[in-house]
Amino acid sequence: MNALPFHGIEASELLLTNKGAVYHLNLVPAQLADIIITVGDPARVQAVSKYFDKIECTVSHREFVTHTGYIGAKRISVISTGIGTDNIDIVLNEIDALTNIDLSTRKIKLQTKQLKIIRLGTCGALHKNIQPGELVLSAYAIGLDNLMHYYKLPNNTDEQYILHEFSLHTRLVNSIITPYIAEASIQLRKYFGKDFHHGITITSPGFFAPQGRALRAQPAFPHLVDALATFNSRDMQVLNFEMETSGLYGLGKILGHQCVSISTVTNNRITTQAIHDMDVAVDDMIRKTLAIIAGM
Repeated sequence: MNALPFHGIEASELLLTNKGAVYHLNLVPAQLADIIITVGDPARVQAVSKYFDKIECTVSHREFVTHTGYIGAKRISVISTGIGTDNIDIVLNEIDALTNIDLSTRKIKLQTKQLKIIRLGTCGALHKNIQPGELVLSAYAIGLDNLMHYYKLPNNTDEQYILHEFSLHTRLVNSIITPYIAEASIQLRKYFGKDFHHGITITSPGFFAPQGRALRAQPAFPHLVDALATFNSRDMQVLNFEMETSGLYGLGKILGHQCVSISTVTNNRITTQAIHDMDVAVDDMIRKTLAIIAGM
């Protein structure tokens, strides 16, 4: 007698450990909260969780470190992603699987859940008025990497317009770089007010030439920083560079999660200033964000 066809997700598509945890994060569903903070640096996880009133669990595997705990009654997970949108691809898909796939049957749940995901990172600023140590909220993220070209990413009218204007202004039309765009959660953005610069963030696939830096290897797009700094569409300017937000917003949009990205400015590419004490500035961002989360 032939076996009935399997309509779940195959083992090769979603890797699980012997204990039933998702492979890269090494988490089981009960270890993940509905409010998630992502940070790049694994060491920064403890810099966030030290402010928790209670830590429920700590898990680590490779560069992925997770602490889940409480601030008051709010249950929060903080997860390190490492650097780059390739790691964001792993983290977003696995936390969604933990939330919206029954790992025992490997089938998508009939009722899916929406997560709140807040990235806390660092960035370089592209305007003189944004000083090292200040905070940027990414209202939109434009990706110069290629992650979201592997997914079906729908864009609304505003996103399409901004992306078209951006491609023309930066002279990237018909170049080997094909930008994409995704918007932050409007619901989450409203919690981050006057202490944050709101604008467009550029996500790059690297730190040096992809962000216009030249040491010994010269960039192929030497005009890029100037073009980004002078872009304006619908009263939105490109404020900063970093390396993860476009992947977070793109996958968050596809999977139905609310995402917002906050960055501490560590350097200003126009004035060439750099931050003097990054740990103090990042700690300020963490404390402000946790206070906002506690009040949501």
